[in-house]
Amino acid sequence: MAGSASIITDDSRLSRIDRALYRLERVLALLSGLAVFALMILAVVSVSGRNFLNQPLPGYVDWIEQAMPLIAFMGISFTQRDGGHIRMDIVVGALRGRALWVAEFITTLAVLALMLLLVWGSWAHFSRSFDFGAPLWSRDSSMDIALPLWPAKLLAPVAFAVLSLRLVLQLWGYGRAFLRNADAPVAVPLVTDAATQARMEAEQLSGRDG
Repeated sequence: MAGSASIITDDSRLSRIDRALYRLERVLALLSGLAVFALMILAVVSVSGRNFLNQPLPGYVDWIEQAMPLIAFMGISFTQRDGGHIRMDIVVGALRGRALWVAEFITTLAVLALMLLLVWGSWAHFSRSFDFGAPLWSRDSSMDIALPLWPAKLLAPVAFAVLSLRLVLQLWGYGRAFLRNADAPVAVPLVTDAATQARMEAEQLSGRDG
């Protein structure tokens, strides 16, 4: 399930790197949120222009196309760190000790392999669009106001690369947990029961850090 994990931190090197990467992930997630807010403003301007001036915002669809990768991809690593992506905990949640960490390691490794392929593919897609010798460094552009498309195409490999770093850190955490047979390893999302999750959400809503 989503949103049912907690993260333990300490003074280890793994935890320090985890917190440093988390700061970057929070910035990227903030940019994604600001992009959503900006599109809301553009929608108000476009609808207002259509209703009152009979002239919608030029290139409104083009700007939406540019912002969609920012909205869709920039927050995925932040969510992965906090264990917020949807997953099936029916089997994994029943495991304990080394069996749990092996299962988490294998599934995380599979996701990392997929993300590395996506980094490679999305970078190739960006490379086909970017050209230093072309106007605005772009070989293609949007349909209405001719915005260059390479900035939007660059966002995908950047976001996927950050997620790959997060997955490598989690593999480190799960591998170390397996070797040490740890009950509560650092820098990895730990599945919590429903009562603990409800308490954590209540503390967040009340403004207190759990």
